[in-house]
Amino acid sequence: MFKKLKENAAYLGLFFTAASALFVIALSVPFLRETRLQAYLYDAGVDSVGALFCAALFFGCMKQQGEGNRAFKGLIVLVSACFAVNEAMYYTLKTPGMGTLCFALCLVSKLLDLMVVTFFYLYIRATLQFEGRIAKLAERAVPVLLALETLVVLSNVFYPTTFFLDSGGDYRMTAAAWAEDVYLIVTITLTAILAVRSRCPSGQKAAALTFLCFPVAEYVVMAGMFGNSAQYGMVLMSLLVMYCVIFNEKSNKLASTETELALAARIQAGMLPADFPYRPEFEVYASMDPAKEVGGDFYDLFLMDEDHLALVIADVSGKGIPASLFMMSARILINDHALLGGSPAEILERVNKQACINNKANMFVTVWLGILEISTGKLTTASAGHEYPMLNTSGRYEMLKDKHGLAIGAMKKSRYTNTEIQLKKGDSLFVYTDGVAEAADEGNQLFGTDRTLDALNALGDGASPKEMLQGVRAAVDAFVKEAPQFDDLTMLGLKYYGPEGRAAWEGQAENA
Repeated sequence: MFKKLKENAAYLGLFFTAASALFVIALSVPFLRETRLQAYLYDAGVDSVGALFCAALFFGCMKQQGEGNRAFKGLIVLVSACFAVNEAMYYTLKTPGMGTLCFALCLVSKLLDLMVVTFFYLYIRATLQFEGRIAKLAERAVPVLLALETLVVLSNVFYPTTFFLDSGGDYRMTAAAWAEDVYLIVTITLTAILAVRSRCPSGQKAAALTFLCFPVAEYVVMAGMFGNSAQYGMVLMSLLVMYCVIFNEKSNKLASTETELALAARIQAGMLPADFPYRPEFEVYASMDPAKEVGGDFYDLFLMDEDHLALVIADVSGKGIPASLFMMSARILINDHALLGGSPAEILERVNKQACINNKANMFVTVWLGILEISTGKLTTASAGHEYPMLNTSGRYEMLKDKHGLAIGAMKKSRYTNTEIQLKKGDSLFVYTDGVAEAADEGNQLFGTDRTLDALNALGDGASPKEMLQGVRAAVDAFVKEAPQFDDLTMLGLKYYGPEGRAAWEGQAENA
């Protein structure tokens, strides 16, 4: 239920913000006195149209992510609330029997003003990326001033510090009314200075400054004759400008980033073997489906010499570009050191020492490395914290719990242990990354290793490596259904035919 509400939050926001002001109009118009009708209709019109524009803005940026976008969406909601409270406050002002409600609405309106300015500061800080002494000063001063200003506003509940309602229900300011504006003036001024000093494009700076310029211009030109509704209207116009300018800049950057990511994905895909080694004694197949445009998983299949096949599957910590860069580096290291010779454990130890050099990002990668002696079927493996492989040597797949060492890059002096497996004709091997077992459905239930084994065993002994991978992927897809893929999903399969496979191949060649 909650997830469905979250998915439709844009529509809920649209309904709430548009209906709030319109509801007040429908409720209050029958009770209006003729002398207030014209002014009220102007105020109500601005408030209602403003609420509708807020709804449209909220809908437009609903799917945007990031700290700045969260602040912008909060700003929209707060301005929409200002429109609704302002309209309700105007209705209760000077209305007999509604003095307490009008006073409460005045307090809420003033607190909303404080939050609007706060979210404006947060949005511009996140978007334009402030730095320097003034930015540090603002980070310390804004929360303190906000707390003090909030206390000043709330003190009116007990004593008329800055405003009160007279006996006729009219709004009156005290001599200390200026105290309400200290936080607003200081915060907006600091934000404007920081915006001007930022290194962002001039268009973004100008858009941010409209939040200060538009309300001031309205007050100077019209002398505030239309009250809060016009001021909030100017704030809304500023939001529209910021949305059009800043979001447009972000869209251009996003388009550029997506182009670069697409190129990175093609480069990454080009580095993974597409043509797998072929010999009559064995058959291999592998696949990698990244969760993002580029992933941190990788596999490798290559002949070390005429009688040895290297099998590699690995999973880098993290996702995206950083994981992809570390992945390419790790793949090259493993390939180079494997070709230098040695057992899988020795190769991983050398790779780990090299990977730990200048690893300032503290990246690490789990690796499973196997070396198959093609002529005999002896498979020697070593694991650097990787998932347990699944082996079929008796007609059914079972998990092989080989000895694990630490992930590559975790500790410079890590040690690894070899595990030897004797393959015979028809035996199969399946290795994978955690994206298979940890694939989750909409209820966050994991696919798990048991379902992976069931999917493999349902295929039977005759399945080729490609059919093995396709069968497991089909089972994963059927399980997760419409749930998004959160991790890279990489698999590698091997089927061993042995010397008998070569003999059969040679016999077929002679007959041909």
